[in-house]
Amino acid sequence: MKIGMPIAYAGGFAETAEQLVEFEGVGLDVAFVAEPYAFDAVSQLGFLAAKTRTLQLGTGIINIYSRTPTLVAMTAAGLDYVSGGRFVLGIGASGPQVVEGFHGVPFDAPLGRTREVVDICRQVWRREKVDFHGRFYDVPLTKEKGGSGLGKPLKLINHPVRSEIPIVLAALGPKNVELAAELCDGWEPIFYFPERAEAAFGEPLAAGRAKRSETLAPLDVVADTKVLISTDRDEVAAAEQQVRDNLALYIGGMGAKGKNFYNDLAGRYGFAEEAARVQDLYLAGDKAEAARSIPAELLHGVALVGDPEHVASRVAAFAAAGVTTLNATPLAATHEARLADVARLAEYAR
Repeated sequence: MKIGMPIAYAGGFAETAEQLVEFEGVGLDVAFVAEPYAFDAVSQLGFLAAKTRTLQLGTGIINIYSRTPTLVAMTAAGLDYVSGGRFVLGIGASGPQVVEGFHGVPFDAPLGRTREVVDICRQVWRREKVDFHGRFYDVPLTKEKGGSGLGKPLKLINHPVRSEIPIVLAALGPKNVELAAELCDGWEPIFYFPERAEAAFGEPLAAGRAKRSETLAPLDVVADTKVLISTDRDEVAAAEQQVRDNLALYIGGMGAKGKNFYNDLAGRYGFAEEAARVQDLYLAGDKAEAARSIPAELLHGVALVGDPEHVASRVAAFAAAGVTTLNATPLAATHEARLADVARLAEYAR
């Protein structure tokens, strides 16, 4: 397995960039920069490309709504150029809270739009004249769709470093997971529980792989997780609390009832009643009790927190379930301890 790490987007970026070089030196394979509604991911990745040498760099993720498909493709080609062919395009639908609440565009048809975005990106990178007329995107824009009729098919001026830039789709819902397995180079699930992944994702993954082109490599499964390796009970307890708080935020607070993807996932893992209680508590304002209500089995299933023997066994479980990249957020309190945990994680994963 490869080892990935999400990069914090809420401040301290310059220090993080300097530290990333050290993570590169202890075995980190890929770093992902998120783009929720903070600074954009692209400018930060350009900076990181100049600081690093071997590390893959990815968006983790950019949404498919706030940029046109051709701009997504141009941006990916540009980042691949400045990084010397080390870029990974992580995309996803995000959700209405960000897409409509921050960008002010309708959150509609995520499956259909994703498929067309991927198709257009690959046309651009192959330097084909983009002549795409789908259900959601019309390039060049025709008179029938409100254009002047003066546009003509164009191809990218520059020659990309690679004509095939890896595309990783963040997906949780069955249809989105199926699309990732059919069309993309990688699939990024959050809160991945190895022993229950087959129940949650097995059917859509199989359906997608059955339609997958033979020209695509095997699907890279990029599982998000948290890591702390320690024999200190207080350190472990503090890390477990961070995981509880994070799970409560997503399961309880990321969406209204009936419209929370993460709550649905907990249900598919077999924790529907517990997830409903967490959501009720969180939406009522009792975040502390919501966190306490996270089942211990769920916490330990999705996170790599504990002593070395325990974490090594969990890494093996992720590998056995088909994970090929562990995208692990270190939870240790110091940079030195985080470095040590990533180094040890790389050792376990090899």
